[in-house]
Amino acid sequence: MFTSLLGITAFFGLFGCEPTSNTQKICNKNPELCSDLHKDSWCRFEKGDLIRNRYQLKMTEAPKGEQIFDQLLYLEDYNKCIELAAGVQHILHPERTNDRARAFGLSSQTLAQLQETTKNSQDPHLAYYHWSRFNDIEAGKVLFDAEKNGLIKDIRLKAQLAAHYLKIDPNKSKQLYAATLSGADKDSFDPDWLLALATIYRNENRPEMHYLLSRTNIIMTDANFVEEQMLAMLQGNKILQEKLDKEAENLANVLESGMYAQSKLKIVLEQDLDQAVN
Repeated sequence: MFTSLLGITAFFGLFGCEPTSNTQKICNKNPELCSDLHKDSWCRFEKGDLIRNRYQLKMTEAPKGEQIFDQLLYLEDYNKCIELAAGVQHILHPERTNDRARAFGLSSQTLAQLQETTKNSQDPHLAYYHWSRFNDIEAGKVLFDAEKNGLIKDIRLKAQLAAHYLKIDPNKSKQLYAATLSGADKDSFDPDWLLALATIYRNENRPEMHYLLSRTNIIMTDANFVEEQMLAMLQGNKILQEKLDKEAENLANVLESGMYAQSKLKIVLEQDLDQAVN
């Protein structure tokens, strides 16, 4: 499946090195992974992620689509960051500005090459990338066929598909969010999923669930909000608000602990999906 990616693997090389998470050690032992990147401290998180993923690819004889997908994302993040950094003129050390500009040009070229190499891939991750970035219709067919046939396991893709169906098929969106929540742990859970579900319940004229999920998101993200607007969701019913606020605190604690399976939200979603089938 990934014969088209052999060039990428060859680029990174396949010779053994001691595993390490320290990017400087990776660069010292594998200079080819870092020679096209800038040298100063700008964009250090983006550069670090990119280097570590490159190292993983180098140590993998047959990279999976998910690994190549991650490389595309890390390249995008690095490219965007270094583009901004390249526009900052360093008065005392102009060579640093030139180095960033060089890195931006090289990362742009590498990204374009990887995008071209992965075009027409049958892997769901790479199909999603080309569908979402370039509105590639054929890639979309691959992606949606994979979802229909139960081939998508990555909760990141499930969440993106759930968002896609949010307006056009709310029940399908609920189904995908339920699967996403079931597969997530406390580290991979995204509170924004709650806002998406809250939107569905608002459109279904179910204010209690709309409020509960919105308040839970606020608790988990410390987002700013207007109390009057929150109360208006419940038509000014302060007694109901106090009850739902307690439930939101509990739900937030459960989700932050990675125990979605024990939450009220799981029960409600399962009931909704059962009713949709029947």
